[in-house]
Amino acid sequence: MSGTTRPRGRIKWEPAAAMVAVFLVGAALVIGPGMGNFSAVMRPGATLHEFQAVHSKGRVEVVVDPQTNEPTFRVLTRVRASKEVHASPVMDASSFRATFGDRVYHDAISTEQNALFQLFRITSWSSLVWVVIGFGGQIAFSGRMLVQWFVSEKERRSTVPEAFWWMSLIGGVMLFAYFVWRQDIVGVIGQTSGLVIYARNIRLIYKHRRRERRMVDAAAAAGAI
Repeated sequence: MSGTTRPRGRIKWEPAAAMVAVFLVGAALVIGPGMGNFSAVMRPGATLHEFQAVHSKGRVEVVVDPQTNEPTFRVLTRVRASKEVHASPVMDASSFRATFGDRVYHDAISTEQNALFQLFRITSWSSLVWVVIGFGGQIAFSGRMLVQWFVSEKERRSTVPEAFWWMSLIGGVMLFAYFVWRQDIVGVIGQTSGLVIYARNIRLIYKHRRRERRMVDAAAAAGAI
């Protein structure tokens, strides 16, 4: 019936603005604490190990002297919300060991790495939590297509169920967080527009349901008169 047909409106500008905002936030999170800050002060041939203390985070830099074959150390730290990197004076093995203890010393000079850490390119067990978040996001993101296919086969027509959009949003948020942690600007860009589109579709679904309920209630009230 023509009386129940709602005219199509113009495409709103807010979703596009939200996409830009999400991208800028992601880019700031990726670029702000980037490893490029550390690489600017690294010595040639250095290897880095994660380091965190109180309100500072950074890396332990290890360089092996080619003449003496002895390691030397520096602690590279960056105060939160600052891009400036502070490099400690160069320490020999005995000084570093006396300052940080035997365990930190052996971890810093160890050439053996956990196979799981090597596989996921991480350096600590806490980083594995982010890998799990990334996998969870990818599972949700891939699983949404299976749900859409299953529902379409059941309905015998191409259809997009509500669960598709919820799985897309949840998976997108998890992948966005993972890519920010990885400081992967390409991944952040890839999720930027999707997050807004998924949320927008969910909102439109609920707005349509509320509109239909109002129409049903209005029809019922009119029939009761």
